[in-house]
Amino acid sequence: MTSSQLYLRLLRYVRPYWQAFSVSILGMVVAAATEPLLPALLKPFLDGTFVHKDDLVMRWAPVFILGIFFVRGLAGFFGSYAIHWVGNKVVMDLRAEMFGKLMTLPTRYFDDHATGLLISKLTYDVNNVTAAATSVVTIVIRDTIIILGLLGWLFYLDWKLTLISLTIAPVVAAIIQTINRRLRNASRDTQQAMGSITQVIEESVTAHKVVKLFGGQEYEQQRFNTEINWVRRYVMKQAAAAVANVPLVQMVAAVALSFVIYLAIGQAGSDATTVGGFLSFVAAMLMLTSPLKRITSITEFIQRGLAAAESVFDLLDSESENDRGTKQLGRVHGAIRLEHVGFTYGRDGRMALQDIDLDIPAGQVVALVGASGSGKSTLANLVPRFYELGSGRILIDGQDVREVTLASLRANIALVSQEVVLFNDTIAANIAYGQMREVPEAEIVAAATAAHAMEFIQDMPQGLDTLVGEKGVRLSGGQRQRIAISRALIIKPQL
Repeated sequence: MTSSQLYLRLLRYVRPYWQAFSVSILGMVVAAATEPLLPALLKPFLDGTFVHKDDLVMRWAPVFILGIFFVRGLAGFFGSYAIHWVGNKVVMDLRAEMFGKLMTLPTRYFDDHATGLLISKLTYDVNNVTAAATSVVTIVIRDTIIILGLLGWLFYLDWKLTLISLTIAPVVAAIIQTINRRLRNASRDTQQAMGSITQVIEESVTAHKVVKLFGGQEYEQQRFNTEINWVRRYVMKQAAAAVANVPLVQMVAAVALSFVIYLAIGQAGSDATTVGGFLSFVAAMLMLTSPLKRITSITEFIQRGLAAAESVFDLLDSESENDRGTKQLGRVHGAIRLEHVGFTYGRDGRMALQDIDLDIPAGQVVALVGASGSGKSTLANLVPRFYELGSGRILIDGQDVREVTLASLRANIALVSQEVVLFNDTIAANIAYGQMREVPEAEIVAAATAAHAMEFIQDMPQGLDTLVGEKGVRLSGGQRQRIAISRALIIKPQL
């Protein structure tokens, strides 16, 4: 996707907030329009005050200056506040859409993408998009108007000298284009390195007991130090490109400005211009340097924001789970039949399951026994369609699972995995999770009793309202397992 396509796609997220965006544009336009007024008023003020001794000019000059700065400050405040409001709304919408997308992605996507990288996309990358959505718009609109206004005044005063000053434009464009490429590449590298840092932190914190027991502290510290050093190197690459950009452009501009001022002084000496006109021209030329500096430094924000936008849209454009089934399964009896089922994870082509036939009548309890890696968990993951079959088919009550909607299929299935997953919430919220959050407390108690969990829940000071901590850290392994069983029982599953 090209830079313009990325930016246009980002701007589509601004559309719902066009009113606030319009306020920001209006504020920036008004604030920017006052900038060229200062050198424009300098000529009549100086000539009218010191040359012609005009009392009217002398009396109203301070009032005009105060009025200009008042309007400029007020418009600048509303323009900046509104654009930041829009920018944060855009970031909030992007985060919500990205998280919603994560909820629909297939299990294979999470197998192929590190958790830390995904977290980094929703935090670090989206924050960088803010720069592209707010700072860039502010600088481009405000400073473009300022530059055009000042150039217009310069052309009015002396078009020949102004044309001479514009000869630096091709040189400036070449410098900016070269630095843009370096900034974009460095921004991509920084984003990937930030994802790696998040991954190391997430793994080290989650597995802190393993790290301590097996003496992995030094190893994890080395991993972390390596990743943060990569981030430092990439950030310094960005800084070098960004820092070099401004002085190079300013040096080229200074050469042109010096030459123009030299010619202007020559004209002043030959009475070709007034004192006010000369100082007004020089002031306008000097005032051009600040907006030109901001315009040239904007490339850092743009390239960092566009690199982040690539990462964000890469997630949003990922293919969701295959949910092309059109039939509603309804409440099943629970008969499962596997016919010539084959499956591979696709990494090395090795078959995890091959030509499996299995017939499980409704209500029957079946235990799959085999060596590690023989496909027991894989088979269990295929029934709720966490993965798509490679060959064969799976039927529930005679209905092919690929022909029914995922929601109706999974509504009939409960899962208690080897690795118990609990959320940082109360015991009651972990049992009555998802679609069951509104069930009466009596049903929660019944499910917990059936799983023999009420025995320890009753001994807790807050009972069902006890917080379990992150991943159930405040409970023992056995207690976590019973909470997971309670969560499975409360939906009264057939499978």
